[in-house]
Amino acid sequence: MNAVMRPIETATNRYADIVAASKAVRWDIDADVIRGRQFDRARRYLPDSLSLAYEFPRLCEPERVFISQIQGRTYANVFGLVERFITAKQLEVGREHAMGDQHALEAMIRFSDEEIKHQALFRRIESMMAQTMPDGYRFDVDADAVARAVLDKSTWAVLLLTLHIELFVQNHYRESIADQGDLSELFRDVFLFHWKDECQHVVLDEMELRRHDRLLTSGQRDGAVDDFLALVTAVDGILQMQAKADADYFATRCGRGVSGEELAVLVTHFLRAYRWQYIFSGAGHPRFQRIVTSLVTPAQMERMGEALATLRQPGG
Repeated sequence: MNAVMRPIETATNRYADIVAASKAVRWDIDADVIRGRQFDRARRYLPDSLSLAYEFPRLCEPERVFISQIQGRTYANVFGLVERFITAKQLEVGREHAMGDQHALEAMIRFSDEEIKHQALFRRIESMMAQTMPDGYRFDVDADAVARAVLDKSTWAVLLLTLHIELFVQNHYRESIADQGDLSELFRDVFLFHWKDECQHVVLDEMELRRHDRLLTSGQRDGAVDDFLALVTAVDGILQMQAKADADYFATRCGRGVSGEELAVLVTHFLRAYRWQYIFSGAGHPRFQRIVTSLVTPAQMERMGEALATLRQPGG
């Protein structure tokens, strides 16, 4: 009996640890993050390692700063977008714990509550950025429509996409945002506090993905791999649309004339940066690779690699 119970006890302890960590880092949008500050338009929002602004040709330094601010605004809006479906899925999955492990149930409820707070934070800073940046920025993506489309896919695929997102969130903050002294301090703090929650979320993501994976047949898992790839393709479609919108915004607000040829180049570079931020930096994450490899067959892993490789090709 002890041998049978040990895995359950271990999982219970891990859920309890997540709850304790969530309580320890609990923060408030106004008191801890914003603190009466505004965004500093003299500074970058996203660092060059994420915005890839140094790769954009023919730009002066103030224009590269503006590129980083446009991308930083989109960065916040994208997270507000994806957290809509993440919250909905976690509430759905959390119901499976309602009559069982109450530590697991509390962990899932806290996860959902924190994601709702993140959505409120990103709505707030979008309105603050709108007050300080030139008019004309657009992010015309219906969060509810996207959430409904995502949630139409298999739970395995949605949980894997969530894990992918929250792993790159951690990496972006630790490796690119945390130690960059030339960034807007408010922008950096937004993602500091976002990161504090995501450190717990990514542990829970993996636990729930593996728990759900054990319930699947091989055929169901194969279909779920296709669902995941369809979701990545859908994400890329949003990125293509936003790359065009952001390039247009830069061209109309940078203070000089931009030719049609230069605009096309700008679109290409915005899309390259967005694919790096939201697809490749997560797909190539070592932990993501280890988890996926442990769940799928070599043939399925190859299929996933081939699908991602098409996005790296010119015109992909």
